[in-house]
Amino acid sequence: MRKITTTLLIHALLLALPTGAQTAAGTNDDVAAIERYLNIRSATSPTFSPDGQKVAFLTNITGTPQVWAVSAAGGWPDQWTFYQDRVDFVEWSSNGSGLVFGKSRGGDENAQLFWLAPDGTRIRALTNSPKVRHNFGLWSHDGTKIAYASNKRNPNYFDIYVMDVAAGREELVYQQDGSNSPVAWSFDGQRLIVSRSNEQLSLDNDLYLVDLSTKQATHLTPHTGPAQFGDVHFTRNGRAIIFAHNDGREWYQLSRMELDSRKIETLDDTPWDVDATALADDGRLFAYTINREGYSELYIREATDDGRLGPKAAPIKLPGQGVVSGLEFSRDATQLAFVFNGARFNPDVWIYDLRTRQLRQLTHSSRAGLAQSSFVEPELIRYTTFDGREIPAWYYRPQNAQGRLPVIVSVHGGPEGQERPTFNAIYQYFLARGYAILAPNVRGSTGYGKTYTHLDDVRRREDAVKDLAAAVEWLRTQGGADPKRIAVMGGSYGGYMTLAAITLYPDLWAAAVDTVGIANFETFLRNTSGYRRKLREVEYGSLERDLEFLRSISPINRVDRIRAPLMVIHGKNDPRVPYTEAEQIVKALRQRGQPVEYILFDDEGHGVAKLANRLVVYPKMADFLDRYMR
Repeated sequence: MRKITTTLLIHALLLALPTGAQTAAGTNDDVAAIERYLNIRSATSPTFSPDGQKVAFLTNITGTPQVWAVSAAGGWPDQWTFYQDRVDFVEWSSNGSGLVFGKSRGGDENAQLFWLAPDGTRIRALTNSPKVRHNFGLWSHDGTKIAYASNKRNPNYFDIYVMDVAAGREELVYQQDGSNSPVAWSFDGQRLIVSRSNEQLSLDNDLYLVDLSTKQATHLTPHTGPAQFGDVHFTRNGRAIIFAHNDGREWYQLSRMELDSRKIETLDDTPWDVDATALADDGRLFAYTINREGYSELYIREATDDGRLGPKAAPIKLPGQGVVSGLEFSRDATQLAFVFNGARFNPDVWIYDLRTRQLRQLTHSSRAGLAQSSFVEPELIRYTTFDGREIPAWYYRPQNAQGRLPVIVSVHGGPEGQERPTFNAIYQYFLARGYAILAPNVRGSTGYGKTYTHLDDVRRREDAVKDLAAAVEWLRTQGGADPKRIAVMGGSYGGYMTLAAITLYPDLWAAAVDTVGIANFETFLRNTSGYRRKLREVEYGSLERDLEFLRSISPINRVDRIRAPLMVIHGKNDPRVPYTEAEQIVKALRQRGQPVEYILFDDEGHGVAKLANRLVVYPKMADFLDRYMR
């Protein structure tokens, strides 16, 4: 019965969407179909009330993610925020005094923090500086304070602040000219662990132990070469931390550190990366996932006061193959909430009962009337690239496919990212229309070891583009593709890869779609947000040392080689890749008379988040690809 009422609610809300969001039956069947896919919903970011009776979460039922709450037993959810812009996160305090959530304006990513009453009736702004970005960290264990990073002192740097939420009183506790984040709070409330990114190496950071009374910081992780340290939790007795790292090893693995001696011992040596982690409020249980070939394995183990873990049993049985995120224990540690997301499962909140060892679905996000059986799961394939390496990729074949297939090669962003088998409404729409999708994890992707992730650094940037050319060869010879109907698309760094692919290999592509992509590394690095520039330069190259190289790999400087029709999509408020990158490539192509379509949204940032805008851009994308691929 709970599932029925939730589904009825979602359908009622769909009927209330603004004009253009509902299916335009009888006007254009193709647009109507894609509108249905775009109205598939998701639920994420679960957080328990302290008594375990409610779960707050984010869902995009109304078009952008907002805060909702539902009984932990299931039932009719209540909406608690009502903004046009998306809410980024929500987290309940442990003492029940309220929740904290974050929200920016128009995609500018300058998130402000807000307090929300525990019954959802009142909202109070905790910060109110629209030009300042606030990166939430965590609540103190007693539920009275929050720790977060802010660039209010200098737009280029993030310092650490602690705020007494009831009083609204803010205190600077760690100042350093760099990019810093609070990642763990001791049970006694006296110490924080801060992560500081290294601006000299890619994917490199350090952990510092900050005494909140003296403001003194102790360096915990001295090392040489790139290494990542994160997913940090203080042990109950405060003498150690549980964390993950890849210092001196290929994989980001679960470990334990004695704070006095800095002695480190491995807690799980599985040769894959740790992904999500959670420690119960009493410190007695620890949950984590392993990212094995892109799929999640979920484990729950007992923890001692000093952070040693009990035996590792078999992983928790999940609803299917997919990805687990957002782990959170109830305060009494009898329930574990998480988000499950798979190629055939749009994201929803699930709860694992540790007493009965039963898993149940808490939210039931609408699939907009589409049968789950119509969704396609990918095949994990590997293809050989120019230097003999095997490149992992997800290949989605349309159901009942016949003959040579039109294929879209989809490139993820990052480059420090990973294509995983999660739900993608756009993929499923194109699959239903007979397109195949190949989503590769070219060199530079995460999830396949530290060496693989650094194979595209700086001067080796275009080796990753060669991996895309090798993907086309596999599609032609083994993937059943029509060689004259292969397109490439991507967003952010994937947008750069799209532009690089059609300039370096102009004859391979029938069409291309670039969303918020980099066209000119020189102008990108000069114009991106100041706090991002140094961190991007260690990945792409420095304006001071590598300017000629950056110019040589910029697609804008090879625009005369582009033959494929191009669609360009951008948000005017993008703080990462300024919209002027799109303007440059569009202007250059129009001057040459090259087919190019351009969509710029005044109220979006790094991507297209709002449903009303998605209902504009994706039908146009479908029409564009059909025009050149059918």
